[in-house]
Amino acid sequence: MDKLIHATAADNTIRVLSATTTDIVSEAVRRHQTSPTATAALGRVLTGTLLMAATLKDFDRLSVRIESEGPVGGVVAEATLNGTVRGYVKNPEAELPGRPDGKFDVAGIVGEGTFYVIRESGFDIGLHRDPYVGSVPIDSTPFSQKRIV
Repeated sequence: MDKLIHATAADNTIRVLSATTTDIVSEAVRRHQTSPTATAALGRVLTGTLLMAATLKDFDRLSVRIESEGPVGGVVAEATLNGTVRGYVKNPEAELPGRPDGKFDVAGIVGEGTFYVIRESGFDIGLHRDPYVGSVPIDSTPFSQKRIV
């Protein structure tokens, strides 16, 4: 059973969110027939979007879009405050060999690109406002190989 847990501490100055999304990811695999590595990428995006959406206000909706040059071609997810989430990968059959440490090569399957976060307010009740859109480039270089200046 999936869970989303909210907690606060230190007179509400610290907020903690945690999610278990095994059932959500399993349902996404069933619907989209994703490969193992594409499933790992989609699962991470679904979970992250759900965690970010847990901080929304009523009538807000959050979308995450990854446009990338990797074999998966991109990932899209959308979530609401009430815990609904949906998403897909552009190429669900994309697959890469595992990394030497035995883990999925999610960085390799996503590749370089751009990560977008879009927050819409009031869309579902007809109060159309311009969405907030933020973006950041995706850098898949392992931290151990980055040059810190």
